[in-house]
Amino acid sequence: MELRRRGAALMSAGPLLLGGIEAGGTKFLCAVADQNGHSLAEVRIPTTTAADTLGAASAFFAEAQLEFGRIDALSIGSFGPLSLNPVAPDHGCITSTPKAGWQDIDLLRHFRATLDVPMTLDTDVNCAAVGEHLFGSGMGLDTFCYVTIGTGIGVGLLIGGAPHGGANHPEAGHIRLPRAPGDVDFAGICPFHGDCIEGLASGPAMSARWGVVGERLPTDHPGWEMEVDYIAGLCATLTYVVRPDRIILGGGVMAAPDMHDRVRRALRTKLAGYDASLRSVDMTDYVAVPTAGASAGLTGALALAYRTTMRQWPAHWTMSSSGPRASASLETIHA
Repeated sequence: MELRRRGAALMSAGPLLLGGIEAGGTKFLCAVADQNGHSLAEVRIPTTTAADTLGAASAFFAEAQLEFGRIDALSIGSFGPLSLNPVAPDHGCITSTPKAGWQDIDLLRHFRATLDVPMTLDTDVNCAAVGEHLFGSGMGLDTFCYVTIGTGIGVGLLIGGAPHGGANHPEAGHIRLPRAPGDVDFAGICPFHGDCIEGLASGPAMSARWGVVGERLPTDHPGWEMEVDYIAGLCATLTYVVRPDRIILGGGVMAAPDMHDRVRRALRTKLAGYDASLRSVDMTDYVAVPTAGASAGLTGALALAYRTTMRQWPAHWTMSSSGPRASASLETIHA
């Protein structure tokens, strides 16, 4: 694994130390930060087997504590599905994920075996939404949706300024929508639902449908019209169910040319003039590009760890090009 450590000048940081993990299907990003959001040490771990990946993450935090002191709280933003209900017998576990070898992995139990600190577990998209709330397109908003459309389709919700849970986390990426015009034969790739929106419109679904990855499709390929239709349909559903202040669309699929503008136009058509309060909405503002950077999920995880300890968001953190209050140069260490 590759460990990135901040310079020694940050050794005099305040007493509060925060641990954060962005647990993704291809990589785990782990960091230790001080109370001002300075990242003291970071590591990128490839997501392989659960034993190897989690073992490497635990080793990182053990080494970081030897150098910087005891961590006060750890927060994990993970791919899922997750069991987040504290009274559920499998609380803390990744549950029915299609990722081989990661079903029923108990994340909280693993880290509690080596870290006796308060822990928070939430979805990767909720943590990214927190990052956008603090430093990106969700700043100043009470209620918004963060949608990622890539390897999967996930939706994070901030309601009342906090990540939404309930009995468990939302799974809006697995709802079924009316088929896009011309889409009648593709069965979908979701192993549970087949033609839910993730099964029809995720990056792997595009590859399975057309035989090439989405970025290799010409911009005028009919596959993009189908993609826009499904994403706009998801946005319409979120609009009517959540009525957010904004919908932030991220992920690799949304990096295609003009995708946000195309979704805005399609969403306006799907709303069909219903509800006077929606007719006056500026779609350019309502459907937004994420602006908190590629590390929004890890930033959100660290912010959740701060909130676990301090019972409030770290409003004093500021963002620079490399993360919250990140000002020191990085040394790269291979371990």
